[in-house]
Amino acid sequence: MSQTPNHYPANRPPDDDGQRLADEAAGFEVGPDFERFDQRNDIFSRAFWDETVRTDEALEFFRGHGHAFKARTAEGFQQRDFALRNAAWSVADDYADRNRPNGLREGFQDPQEARYPPAEQRLAVADPDAMTAEVKRVARMFGADLVGVTAYDPRWVYATRTDIKTFEAKPNDLPAGLDNVIVMGHGMDYGLVQAYPSALAGAAVGMGYSGEAVTVAQLSQFIRNLGYRAVGSMNDTALVIPLAVQAGLGEYGRNQMVITEEFGPRVRFSKIFTDLPLVHDKPKRFGVTEFCTICQRCADACPPKALPIGPPKVGGANRSAIKGVKKWTADCEKCFGFWTKMRSDCAICMRVCPYNKDFSRPLMRLARRLAGTRLRRVMLWLDIKLGYGERVAPGTWWRGEGKR
Repeated sequence: MSQTPNHYPANRPPDDDGQRLADEAAGFEVGPDFERFDQRNDIFSRAFWDETVRTDEALEFFRGHGHAFKARTAEGFQQRDFALRNAAWSVADDYADRNRPNGLREGFQDPQEARYPPAEQRLAVADPDAMTAEVKRVARMFGADLVGVTAYDPRWVYATRTDIKTFEAKPNDLPAGLDNVIVMGHGMDYGLVQAYPSALAGAAVGMGYSGEAVTVAQLSQFIRNLGYRAVGSMNDTALVIPLAVQAGLGEYGRNQMVITEEFGPRVRFSKIFTDLPLVHDKPKRFGVTEFCTICQRCADACPPKALPIGPPKVGGANRSAIKGVKKWTADCEKCFGFWTKMRSDCAICMRVCPYNKDFSRPLMRLARRLAGTRLRRVMLWLDIKLGYGERVAPGTWWRGEGKR
């Protein structure tokens, strides 16, 4: 897989009808000024090198996953809340730290290191459809809730990675020939998400990251045991949101999240780059774009007003926005600044989203269906009128009380 230039038209001609049609199916609008994203410009990397973002509060936020958190008297931010959140993160943090002496932060700045290399004997794959079904079955056995497959798309691969020692750019090299990407979704606890913002609710994110760290490691090694290459990836290496959309797992929403039919926005995503012969899924549309066009609940509820009002636009407020893609784009500086003041993540935008529902219930499935029709304004009005998306007191989760 050769290194591609940073400027999009040089590596993918704009008159490529096949790519244009694929982008339309996924809901993408990629312009001629597109540039691949440097991981060094994501807001979490910038917190360590960019003086406009780097603050004592930001550094304290990152230290808080250990025992350095400062418990408060407020419900949801007490010692047991931070204790649960940090315990939920522990597996992901262990993976991230295991190769720090070697300058790697697996799952965040760097992909997972392989436990064993590919087997010398390669399993012959006569039927890629059957192999795809097997891989999806194994992924679910290892803990994935959603699984899709898409083609390697160099546009979404980081132009460079971030060196965790110097926070300078370093090469983002992938082996040649990893033409398939397995994208996995990991559902988050509905009851915990209802308690955002709180340290308690942050346990839902931690469980997602820890769960995906294990699932990615296991499925990657399964593929290598078949004799094929597999690079396991979480937040590192490439932007997972466009890959998840291309793999048919959901649609992009105003709140910057992939909205899925199964969990709404309540999903973490991971991915594996591989040369195992697989068939690709197609993007799936079920009315999210149309609904988000008339709904601004996430933007209205955002305390720092970091989410966009109005239609999608090209570019964003600062260098943490990708260039040349027309989409809804958050002001990451405002968002992260609010996180650091709370010393925990926020995700109010996830909680209030009308797609954040327990879809095991028939009534909620009906609401999802209405959101994809011309009755979407009725669904939105009912959602607000009936109080869905309102914060549930964190103590409710601790007492084991019911969910809406």
